[in-house]
Amino acid sequence: MQVKALHITGGSNHKLLKTPYMFTNYFKTAFRTLWRNKVFSLINIIGLSVGLACCMLIFLYAKDELSFDRFHNNANRIYRLTADFKSPGGNVNKSSGTGMMPGPNFTAQVPEIESFVRVGRENFTVRQANGVFDQEVLYADSNFFSVFTFPMLQGNPATALKDVHAVVLSEEVAEKYFGKQKALGKFLEIKVGDAFQTFVVTCVTKKSPQNSSIKIKMLLSMRFLQTLNVDNQWFNFYLNTFFLLKPGANAKTTQAKIERVFEIDSRDQLKEEKHKYGFKDKISFGLQPLLQMHTSTDYPADNGLSDASNPMYSYILTGIALFIMLIACINFINLTVARSLKRAKEIGIRKVVGSLRSQLIAQFLGESFMLSFIAFLFAILLVKLVLPFFNTVANKALSFSYLLDAKLITGYVAIFFVTGLLTGFYPALVLSGFNPVQALYNRQKFAGKNYLSKGLVIVQFTLATFLIISTITIYSQFNYLMHYNLGYNDKNVAVVKTGYIMGDKLASFKAELLKNPSVKVVTADDGGRWRAKARVNNAEEINFDIKEIDEDYLPLFEINMAKGRNFSKDLVSDIGQSVLVNESFVKKAGWKNPLGQVVDFYTDDKKYTVVGVFKDHHFLSLTQKIDAQLFIMKPDNQYLDVFIKLKDGPAADVLSYIEKTYKRLFPSSPYQYTFKDAANAGQYNSEAKWKQIVSFGAMLTIFISCIGLFGLATLSAERRKKEIGIRKVLGASVKAIATKLCNDFLELVIIAALIASPAAWWAMGEWLENYPYRIAINGWIFFFAIITVLLIAMVTVSFQSIKAAAANPVKSLRTE
Repeated sequence: MQVKALHITGGSNHKLLKTPYMFTNYFKTAFRTLWRNKVFSLINIIGLSVGLACCMLIFLYAKDELSFDRFHNNANRIYRLTADFKSPGGNVNKSSGTGMMPGPNFTAQVPEIESFVRVGRENFTVRQANGVFDQEVLYADSNFFSVFTFPMLQGNPATALKDVHAVVLSEEVAEKYFGKQKALGKFLEIKVGDAFQTFVVTCVTKKSPQNSSIKIKMLLSMRFLQTLNVDNQWFNFYLNTFFLLKPGANAKTTQAKIERVFEIDSRDQLKEEKHKYGFKDKISFGLQPLLQMHTSTDYPADNGLSDASNPMYSYILTGIALFIMLIACINFINLTVARSLKRAKEIGIRKVVGSLRSQLIAQFLGESFMLSFIAFLFAILLVKLVLPFFNTVANKALSFSYLLDAKLITGYVAIFFVTGLLTGFYPALVLSGFNPVQALYNRQKFAGKNYLSKGLVIVQFTLATFLIISTITIYSQFNYLMHYNLGYNDKNVAVVKTGYIMGDKLASFKAELLKNPSVKVVTADDGGRWRAKARVNNAEEINFDIKEIDEDYLPLFEINMAKGRNFSKDLVSDIGQSVLVNESFVKKAGWKNPLGQVVDFYTDDKKYTVVGVFKDHHFLSLTQKIDAQLFIMKPDNQYLDVFIKLKDGPAADVLSYIEKTYKRLFPSSPYQYTFKDAANAGQYNSEAKWKQIVSFGAMLTIFISCIGLFGLATLSAERRKKEIGIRKVLGASVKAIATKLCNDFLELVIIAALIASPAAWWAMGEWLENYPYRIAINGWIFFFAIITVLLIAMVTVSFQSIKAAAANPVKSLRTE
């Protein structure tokens, strides 16, 4: 009868729940519950804060990636011309480069094209009153600012590039050369060949947006480039050509018409290429939308464009963020469900006084949303703190103000609600389903063996183990690349960029440097990477890397000879008549006796004799296999890079001497240097950053997993307090009880490790396929990762287990 009366009263309470007073009561109850359980609330808040912060950072990253080049007013109508080269064997090489010819010719003959703009890149020496500088420069056609949208600070963009000697500066470069003075109308001297030419500043732009593939620093007119280099060839590929299509034009139709124009207009030159150079590839032009350029792997943003990205980076970052967020949500669910038995009486009383299950669900969801909101606030603070680090490892310049973007705010609100529902819905269902009678008598138990909670722990540690294995593999591969034997000695070698000097000036520079006792050897080459094609065996054509060096190049780098001899300045025949080739060149040419063989540069009508074969060495990054290489000695040609071998010991004094000598001999060229081993290490900056990202993700994952495991161990020990007391009374030792409590969790961690290992083995195997020189995935990696996870989990659980096992059994059994 009493129960029935209480039920009637509950109906009345159901109406009261809809009043503001009852919602206030919900809030107070939720707050008190969180406050009474500070440890578990803190664990959940920390986990969710880190997970939410990671998601926010990925949102920022994704927004920046997707926003690239969208600020241009004509972005949807701008396309870049691409070229595919298909060999007779079916191999396709993709290029985003073109020459001068395609732009004007296609625009004149294809009605869908409204205009074209060509953009190229070069480095020049700039002289101003405050010094001599090396400056990155872009070339562009005079209509550049009518196709692309870059805000102006000074000058008229319509006429900015019409004059041959016009120059456009960005605001930061203008300040570099002219300070706070107005730059418009001022003059700059730019070195062209051996002389300086005067250019006038016609415009100053705002700093280029961070999400722009075209970064303006200094911009010259394409007409100036044409005065230096007359290009009327269809088969040159060294700059970007952009087309602005007319409104409504179809890109595929336009591309087909471009193909027809090229086929007709290039017919005569193609015949000449085939006859003179043996050109056999089929060229196909295509149109790449501007908005797809930034993340393209087939046609990346190069040839003067910047910040090319790989979508794989976005996938990896997103995956790590989701891992961390998922683990944080699992923590919340597990801890809430595990703690629910302590709230059994509260739930029983609520049900007895008339609370409906839907009302209890609303109560527990309210607690979940409150905790998620607190975590959300902390996540915003975390983002602000870690954003500089994230910018460094992700190679971005993201600002905290980006968080105020309307779309991002919508996304964050969505994350908040999804997190609240994910973490609160299942526990709310479980808790609201408690039987009130069993709950009031402390007899409430979970059905079955709590497989879901165990399963969630396994998922957590599967993800953590996966990331730890990945981290160890990436670290091992990075260390392998950094310590791999390159086949030459790059230690104590200073590299001075000269801006191209002739052989006689190089000889003077070498003589002056060798006067310093700390300088051992000096040599030079023509800088960069150059490819060439020649005939061997009278007919066969091969492609190879070519470099112009002097006789000291091989001795300085300690590159050994396999056969024959090095160049000698005392032999006249070595100058412009002899070549050295590497072992890969010999294999490619199919020579058994390479010495005396002839390399025919038929395009220049010159033949060279092989006088030596040097050992293969990694002249490129270890991400590429060793290819055929040829060295030639032409002292009358220009040299770019001067290599200076220093003796062991402090380098400050000798570096100062090198700088003073350079500035005395070359006062009109900027001085800049680096060390060869540092330059080689810089080739793996991408690997270094991803090593940081994945290891940081692994640390966060294991940290969040462990604080969750700590919470579960604490609740498990408390729930089994009477069982532990009985075991102790019956004679069980502290060690035996602690081991029993630990084993329950360690079994789950072992299962997780067994699941993670094959997944990590496959994923890391696929990643390592990108490297021709790579580590083998050995068993020690998995053994070390699994042992690490087990030790961390054991330390996490053992503290609470030992504490529970050492407790006085009288206290836990006094009510029995």
